[in-house]
Amino acid sequence: MKAFMGDDFLLDSKTAVKLYREYAENMPIIDYHCHLSPKEIYENKTFATITEAWLYGDHYKWRIMRANGIEERCITGNASDEEKFFAWAKTVPMAIGNPLYSWTHLELQRWFGIYDVLNEKTAAAIWKKTNELLQGNGFGARDLILKSNVKVICTTDDPADALTYHELLKESDFPVQVLPGFRPDKGLDISSPGFADWVRSLESASGIAVTTYQSYLDALESRVRFFHNAGGRVSDHALDQMVYAETTEEEAARIFAAGLSGEHVSFEDEKKFKTRTLQYLCGLYAELDWAMQFHINALRNTNTNKFSSLGPDTGYDSINDERIAKPLARLLDSAEKKRQLPKTILYSLNPNDNYIIASMINSFQDGKTPGKIQFGTAWWFNDTKDGMLQQMKALSNMGLFSRFIGMLTDSRSFLSYPRHEYFRRLVCTLIGGWAEQGEAPYDMELLGKIVEGICYRNAEEYFRF
Repeated sequence: MKAFMGDDFLLDSKTAVKLYREYAENMPIIDYHCHLSPKEIYENKTFATITEAWLYGDHYKWRIMRANGIEERCITGNASDEEKFFAWAKTVPMAIGNPLYSWTHLELQRWFGIYDVLNEKTAAAIWKKTNELLQGNGFGARDLILKSNVKVICTTDDPADALTYHELLKESDFPVQVLPGFRPDKGLDISSPGFADWVRSLESASGIAVTTYQSYLDALESRVRFFHNAGGRVSDHALDQMVYAETTEEEAARIFAAGLSGEHVSFEDEKKFKTRTLQYLCGLYAELDWAMQFHINALRNTNTNKFSSLGPDTGYDSINDERIAKPLARLLDSAEKKRQLPKTILYSLNPNDNYIIASMINSFQDGKTPGKIQFGTAWWFNDTKDGMLQQMKALSNMGLFSRFIGMLTDSRSFLSYPRHEYFRRLVCTLIGGWAEQGEAPYDMELLGKIVEGICYRNAEEYFRF
């Protein structure tokens, strides 16, 4: 029997252990999509308690605490940090089988040197030790990033953001690149009640008076180029429902005018507006050699009462089951026909879409850029042992796993970098298993090169930050 969370955690063969120790373990990290705050990085934010570092804003943990019968007061309410931590410690033993169980203990081990299992009996000692360490040197946001061997971080930023802290970080002595990620979701959600207000913020940021659809596109282009000058090389789109509907420039202008004036915009018109605007952005991204990310098939804010009281991103989202194949293919094809399809990374929250995406990406490779169209790493609810392996197997069955650009944190927590370790151990187990079973040669030079590529080098080559 293996030791709990021991040195060979998730590594199920001698070959997997060798691959991890010699090729994966010490590779740097490119975190090309996350929700870390550039302000907190610049200010080297420190944490008063482990609760602040672990539980503030972490809706992953909030969901399972509710499932364990923890009252909201000890989750997002006015309970003390100590009470909230003890509520989490009560929940952890019930989370066996959930990746949060493994991540919690990996973080305790890697950051705090604590190898005890977290539960109600050990909670007091762990609360005391972690908080003592957090008050010492080496536990600020920058310190945690540097200790994790991170080379590049791409944050998630609104097009109207001034990117003040990105500029300050660029001028600082912090050696890690912290680059903006262009996230224009509010500019595509034309049926949202806040659309007109957002357009005014875009107008202010760009300095372009937005009165027509063309001036709107001009303002978006201005912000794309502003992000580019600040080092941005990635965009990100939350396309909860993948849509495609062709339209003319004149019709798009009519729809935009209706949305700007606060008129009702039908779903059919919304699809047309989104399609036309995405096509325009594709051309910009391709021109600037950006990577475009599509996060598809999330069903957000499903609990109306909780959304009303707690707001978005509080743990009340789930997997959507909209069909994606035809609209996704048509959108990619419309950009490709104009030779304006940028590097693209596709994620779906629904694992039923794995083989759709894994097969589709090879319909749009260009024969020049290795892995130009990527099947993005297992995301959100799929960010599990099974989910990661299923995504990797679908990719390897349909295309080139060896060209995969690997893991990202998609996290708001500075303690979450051990998730890369978790992922890398699974990569080595999968590849090591193929060698052990005679499905791949026992050629450590070849296998090690593939492992290093997936862990770091492929992303380094792909993004060219």
